[in-house]
Amino acid sequence: MPVSRLNFAHLPTPIEELQNLSHALGGPRILVKRDDQTGLAFGGNKTRKLEFLIAEARDQGADLLISGGAMQSNHCRQTAAAAARYGFECKLVLTGEKPKQATANLLLDQLFGAEIITVEDRAFRDQILQKTFDDAVAAGKKPYLVPYGGSSPAGAMGYAFAMEELMKQINGDLGGFENLRGLEQGIDWIVFGTSSGGTHAGLVLGQRLFGYKGKVLGISIDEPEEELKSHVSDLASRASEKLGERINFSRNDVLATEDYCQAGYGVFGEGEREAIRLFAKQEGLLLDPVYTGRAAAGMIDLIRNGFFKKDETVLFWHTGGQPALFADKYSNSLL
Repeated sequence: MPVSRLNFAHLPTPIEELQNLSHALGGPRILVKRDDQTGLAFGGNKTRKLEFLIAEARDQGADLLISGGAMQSNHCRQTAAAAARYGFECKLVLTGEKPKQATANLLLDQLFGAEIITVEDRAFRDQILQKTFDDAVAAGKKPYLVPYGGSSPAGAMGYAFAMEELMKQINGDLGGFENLRGLEQGIDWIVFGTSSGGTHAGLVLGQRLFGYKGKVLGISIDEPEEELKSHVSDLASRASEKLGERINFSRNDVLATEDYCQAGYGVFGEGEREAIRLFAKQEGLLLDPVYTGRAAAGMIDLIRNGFFKKDETVLFWHTGGQPALFADKYSNSLL
């Protein structure tokens, strides 16, 4: 069954080997899938999702995109850029205290022409988001509500097909490797940050559709493990319907850990700092302070505790977000 899609992401994203990091940690072979290089507005995982979400908005005749997130939301930055590129107006409902001077993602949101609506208490964000949508309808607009993190059945398509891309790279049918050898045995683990669940659900669906035999482990950024498993399995099941007959996923089909998110969303701790510094100094590779920094910190801890076997291959799926490094909230404590 064909699914509406626009093609603006820079694909396939490359896979690189992190030999220095592997050696420093004394653990398994580590690869990285560079979805920070998807191209749109500094890239990131939301670009893959937006290929399907923007197509859906177009199919519905929308002229306005509305979405929400944190003040330094990577998702909102890429949504605003996609809106600019395809001629939509854009309104963003952002949680937190608006800084005196816009930096990082917030600066880019405004540069792309998005209207910013701030709400200090996250508990009221859904209410303000719905009011923004209703007001737009009353004003004669045709709004399309882009879900948090792009996490809907349409958005999850981005990572179902990302898994197809990965399998083609493993099998040598597609470019995007940098001097990689010895992948005949495949990739044993995929590790990444998970929060709103769209990336996670897409990978779980793609794993089933395209025959990935390894394990897909989501490191929670802010959600309890059991809630993630329930939400991701449901979203993967609903997403499968867009491709034909429904595939029913259970909580047991979803691997996730909540061990690294206890500090709360966006709280920049020593684990994130160490991961960012280690990736930077060992590989010249930048992580972000909220998502990939926390996911990498979790992966590093798992390696140090012997969770992965030394003869295994672990792929860290880099979901982008580096502009947040330049937000005062994080940059002032990085070094």
